[in-house]
Amino acid sequence: MAFGLYIHWPYCQTKCPYCDFNSHVATHIDQKRWISAYQQEIQRLAAECPDEILETIFIGGGTPSLMDPEVVHAIIESARKAWRWSNDVEITMEANPGSVEAGRFAGYRAAGVNRVSLGIQALNDGDLKLLGRMHSADEARKAIGIAHSTFDRVNIDLIYARQNQTLEQWRSELDEALSLGTRHLSLYQLTIEDGTVFGRRFAAGQLRGLPDEDRAVDMFMSTQEVCDRAGLLAYEVSNHAVPGEESRHNRLYWQGGRYAGIGPGAHGRIGRGDQRRATEAIREPTLWLSAVERKGSGDLLSTPLSAMDRAEELLMMGLRVREGLSWELLSAEGIARGPWPKLDLMIEEKFVIADGEGIRTTLEGRLLLNTLVAELATDVPLISV
Repeated sequence: MAFGLYIHWPYCQTKCPYCDFNSHVATHIDQKRWISAYQQEIQRLAAECPDEILETIFIGGGTPSLMDPEVVHAIIESARKAWRWSNDVEITMEANPGSVEAGRFAGYRAAGVNRVSLGIQALNDGDLKLLGRMHSADEARKAIGIAHSTFDRVNIDLIYARQNQTLEQWRSELDEALSLGTRHLSLYQLTIEDGTVFGRRFAAGQLRGLPDEDRAVDMFMSTQEVCDRAGLLAYEVSNHAVPGEESRHNRLYWQGGRYAGIGPGAHGRIGRGDQRRATEAIREPTLWLSAVERKGSGDLLSTPLSAMDRAEELLMMGLRVREGLSWELLSAEGIARGPWPKLDLMIEEKFVIADGEGIRTTLEGRLLLNTLVAELATDVPLISV
């Protein structure tokens, strides 16, 4: 099974009002200090996972395109020395489309990045302003063009179900995104999270114009139609790609793979079988840096996962993807074919399909995914040892 490396860069120029990720705004960043900390953590995790073959690296955040290209190069070279590599390692970096970051793309490519994920979020200036984004729609279009000329693979992130957005407007925006030549789209419905600026506005009744549930469902279904017609299949609930252009790193998450997580707040899943562990790093950047430098580890927790923990995670992640979960993978993770009454009920209600290959959700089932997973986990049949 694949092994990946996730690197978290915690800094942004500003904090977007909808964002609940572990991101922070800082006036000064000592990038040489971050190089040393990342290198030290890579060496530590490599010693804990010595037999893995690295297949993917994902540099996320935050806004990783605020990193100097030298930092990216140091991360990639440290990982190259720490693990054996597969023949075709996917190296993804998240980036914002502001002109400064776009101008640095060549430096990231030279450092080894071969896939970029652009946080476009909207293609009109009014909505970009509402979402708290720093770039304009024109800058976004230019950045997409530069990305296509620089990297082998490009992803575009967009948010829909925005304030006062109509179904027709979303379809038009999606058509424009597809016309820009991307072969991978990540399309997320706007969610209002506690602890965010939008969360506080919503609680105060100040976030008006959000779509009701029926309109949000219409937007989701229309998204599937428009992308399918363009040849970008929904290989996961929110991700659409031309076959062969799927994110290998994200597939690793969804298929229960192992990965090392490095950086403030980063999560990891390392170890094999009954030795599988969940790791979680210290969230606050300066505290994480200090812990790495003083204690030799930025991890806050390293928790053994029980068979039920692993089963629940596999269901939660694996049922997000179009092909679902194979019986072979379920068995390898300790899940039997039955008896499974809740699964039988969901098959009868046409939310889940089961065949000789495995189990997967229908389009209707993906609309109820969290509920289905919670129900399935209540009577999941574990293989007795």
